[in-house]
Amino acid sequence: MEAKLAGVCTPVFTSHPIRWLGLVALCSAYILSGVTKLMDFGSAVAEMERYGLLPGRPIAAVVILFQLTASAMVISGFCRWIGSLSLAVFTVLATFIALRFWDMPLGQDRFMAMNAFFEHLGLAGAFLLVAWYDLHKWRRGEKDWS
Repeated sequence: MEAKLAGVCTPVFTSHPIRWLGLVALCSAYILSGVTKLMDFGSAVAEMERYGLLPGRPIAAVVILFQLTASAMVISGFCRWIGSLSLAVFTVLATFIALRFWDMPLGQDRFMAMNAFFEHLGLAGAFLLVAWYDLHKWRRGEKDWS
């Protein structure tokens, strides 16, 4: 039964368009965040300062550039493993800065922050798997990074 199901699913879910859609979906929060921060730079600066990241203006600019560049690397395949590992580390760091649920009193806000915290760890794990896969391809001598 499993082999039959795998035989049906394999042509669809191993296709290049599905992989591309998966990579776009994986990076979508970073693309949206980067574009939104770019369109309203003042709010991006205020966000950095709210989390104690000073000076806010240059840090906001670097975050925007980083989010958009690393996402482009992951989606395009250009040094995908570097972009993936970078976004994994960025996600973990940002999660520990922004979602400090352990400092919050019990209640709905803490529950939501805790859920978001672990969702972000899962997202970082997905980026680690993308990097793992690409590095395994490189190790085997497969140079197709697309």
